[in-house]
Amino acid sequence: MKHNNEVSEGICPGHIDTDRRGFLQAGMGGFLSLFFAQWLGSAQGALAQTKGTRPKSCILLWMNGGPSHLETFDPKPGTTTGGSTRAIKTRIPGIELAAGFPQLAEVTDKIAILRGMTSKEGNHQRAQYLLHTGYAPNPTITHPSLGAWVNAELGVTSAELPNFVSISGPSMGAGFLGVQYAPFVVQNPNQSPQNIAYARNVTADRFDTRMSGLNYLEQGFHTETQDNKVKGHREVYGKAVRMMRSPRLKAFDIKEEPSAVQQAYGSSNFGKGCLMARRLVESGVRFVEVVQDGWDTHNDNFNRTNKLLANVDPAMATLIKDLEQRNLLESTLIIWMGEFGRTPRINGNEGRDHYPQAWNVALAGGGVRAGVVYGATDEAGAKVVDKPVLVPDLFATVSTLLGMKPDKTLMTNVGRPISLTEKGKPIIELIA
Repeated sequence: MKHNNEVSEGICPGHIDTDRRGFLQAGMGGFLSLFFAQWLGSAQGALAQTKGTRPKSCILLWMNGGPSHLETFDPKPGTTTGGSTRAIKTRIPGIELAAGFPQLAEVTDKIAILRGMTSKEGNHQRAQYLLHTGYAPNPTITHPSLGAWVNAELGVTSAELPNFVSISGPSMGAGFLGVQYAPFVVQNPNQSPQNIAYARNVTADRFDTRMSGLNYLEQGFHTETQDNKVKGHREVYGKAVRMMRSPRLKAFDIKEEPSAVQQAYGSSNFGKGCLMARRLVESGVRFVEVVQDGWDTHNDNFNRTNKLLANVDPAMATLIKDLEQRNLLESTLIIWMGEFGRTPRINGNEGRDHYPQAWNVALAGGGVRAGVVYGATDEAGAKVVDKPVLVPDLFATVSTLLGMKPDKTLMTNVGRPISLTEKGKPIIELIA
């Protein structure tokens, strides 16, 4: 995915120039443990308030390119538009999935399927923006992604791990909330984050001295310019230092898992990303996005989709079961979605084209009313004929499930009030 918003790539924060990135790679250390010491008290207070009740987390399984609803959660076998896709029965009588989802069919009682999704954005970039932020792109404002909102609303400021992680991403950034709420990006789930150790010949004391020098320069710059971005920059560096020095860093190392668990998630990068997501959520990370690319199936839709389903099916099903076994499913909302669906009409290249008029989303855990299908398309999969769901309503439902207020409004840096959702209303039928 290509996005224009800020991200944190590796240990380096987004929108940091080359010199600063090199400086960061040269080592990060203890100065910020002093600079951010005052935050520890507030973090401990936040944790005390949630004692006995685990805060909600969210795992977004992002199907980049737009998955066909007809080959996933809304198959139409035996119809002209259904193509060669077969349907299989699931644990819930009357609910069928595409045949490429045999393992998900066994955990359908843990899933809510939204078959009535509809939008107006059929361009990849615009639709990706819409489904990450809840808003259509606007040249006057950059909206925060859902992950950034969760980071700002539910994240602990002085957490040792990032509150928002994107795996095989990057995800959308934090918009007007500030770079400190942008995602930390893990490009390869087979590797732990890079550039963690001090550079050669740099000790902790020497590094602390360097960071003190950086603080002196930035304080002078802030005094002179009163630029609010300095605060965000300092927070990003503080988070990087805490993560470098944290024993929780091992949450990124999926090789610590038993081989049977690793095999259950599958050998694909997506499967390994889902395993990393479970480890991160278990360690307190609030929002993790795992990306499966390749769904833009204008050509050879059926063969290409079958290969993608072979990655997604074991990974998502195992993630659901693994979280449940660890008593984490009720506190972790799983969202499966892409930016739109694919055309019911099969084109001359055995492919399906962009189709925002009708598509599907799947939810699991996090207080979702599971084992249900909400909404329906017609026999061809071309029109939503029952309970249409607009993107703002999906965001309102998700934010409510996570314990956030959909109508919470913040003032942007240009003096414009923006709420978490654009007049969205939560779908009560999907909330247990």
